[in-house]
Amino acid sequence: MLAPIAALINRSGPAWVIATSGAWFAFGAAVQLLRRVMTEGMIVYSLGGWVAPIGIEYRIDQLAAFVTLIVSAIAAVGVLYARTSVASEIEEDRHALFYAAFLLNVCGLLGIAITGDVFNVFVFLEISSLSAYSMIALGQDRRALTSAFQYLIMGSVGATFIVIGIGLLFVMTGTLGMADLAERIPAIWASGDGDRTIAVAFTFLTVGVTLKLALFPLHLWLPNAYTYAPSAVTGYMAATSTKVSIYLLLRFFFSVFGVEFSFEQMRLDAILMPLALVAILAMSSVAIYQSNVKRLLAFSSVAQIGYMILGISFGSVIGVAAGIIHLFNHALMKGALFMAMGCVMYRIGSVRIEDMKGLGKSMPWTMAAFVGGGLSMIGVPMTVGFVSKWYLLQAAIKGGNWLAAVVVVVGSLMALVYIWKVIEVAYFKRRENDDPIEEAPLSLLIPTWTLVAASFWFGIDAGTTSDVAMSAAESLLGMMQ
Repeated sequence: MLAPIAALINRSGPAWVIATSGAWFAFGAAVQLLRRVMTEGMIVYSLGGWVAPIGIEYRIDQLAAFVTLIVSAIAAVGVLYARTSVASEIEEDRHALFYAAFLLNVCGLLGIAITGDVFNVFVFLEISSLSAYSMIALGQDRRALTSAFQYLIMGSVGATFIVIGIGLLFVMTGTLGMADLAERIPAIWASGDGDRTIAVAFTFLTVGVTLKLALFPLHLWLPNAYTYAPSAVTGYMAATSTKVSIYLLLRFFFSVFGVEFSFEQMRLDAILMPLALVAILAMSSVAIYQSNVKRLLAFSSVAQIGYMILGISFGSVIGVAAGIIHLFNHALMKGALFMAMGCVMYRIGSVRIEDMKGLGKSMPWTMAAFVGGGLSMIGVPMTVGFVSKWYLLQAAIKGGNWLAAVVVVVGSLMALVYIWKVIEVAYFKRRENDDPIEEAPLSLLIPTWTLVAASFWFGIDAGTTSDVAMSAAESLLGMMQ
């Protein structure tokens, strides 16, 4: 409701106030939902009083509430950051349209997290995707348009695969409710009457979801989208959109199909684990050779998605928990890193490494924020990145997969290389001219440092996120047994 109001008002200031109110209200509601779910269990709400499978049902468990909290928290911080960043990177007559698209995107991502109906998943997925294409296209660089178009094409292909998979499931089961699908699919598979159709539906959904979450090698839309989108959009999307797609993977293949079908019958782990390992190594290698820091961080994001998928591919409680923990942790550290680059863009109009000489002295708070996010990316103790990789290593060692453990360590060392490239130029090289450069304004620094501080807070006190992730993983695995 707030999105069309923001668009109709068509004034920057009021539109920002509307977007801020909506994002912070969603954040407050998400905090209360998570608290209630953790104490009382799953929340089920039938829309309009029509009980599923006739009506549409919202089902909020630990995982859904956790993802809802991640999206709303990043949106709440991101909209504060957006006011100054958007004003400098987007033409004024498009500000209201940006905030309308932003609210639609938040609505779509939150809807994906809480719905218990697979067709509604597709509807909310399209809402979030269409608004994302629009926000990316608002970038200053002309390549933002081609990047948005490329994302549109690949996103449409992924959505088509997903809706075909959903259609096949509906034909075989006669229902769109996730809970009903989880009950009917095993019976159909056991009877042998529709086993081929169920397997094809599983395949279509696998391809569609992995394309949406940018798993290597279906990641080609992501680097350009993150590089040429406005800074506020990049920081927000990097911390939310792919995370919700990974949630979608968990929801389909754990809650709907079940672990026995996904991991024993269809051998999903044999697909996900090799791709995750290659993504970590290959994309980290590509990141090392980038000269544009936003593009460097974009390829790093594909590698980080590999860590999440690696944890999920173990199919164990600790492995799935590691993937869920990294959903939250990566949102904090990557959001902080992209916001820091937005501060740099605001002052010097570039995020190329060669243009960042001496910024450690000229913009100390901005570059300190980048260092803080970089330490998390590397996995230094007392940061959220260390927590994620510690759980991943535990899952790999417990499962006897030493290759995965080695890749996690090597990936961390490679992260050190590409983060150090930026730090070296900013702190150890002088600018070629003496033009004064001011620190970024507080309106950009405060949101950035909020995420940096959270990266350290939840790295030192990891109990809360770990408890929620373990509870969500146990719940998912319990559904499957």
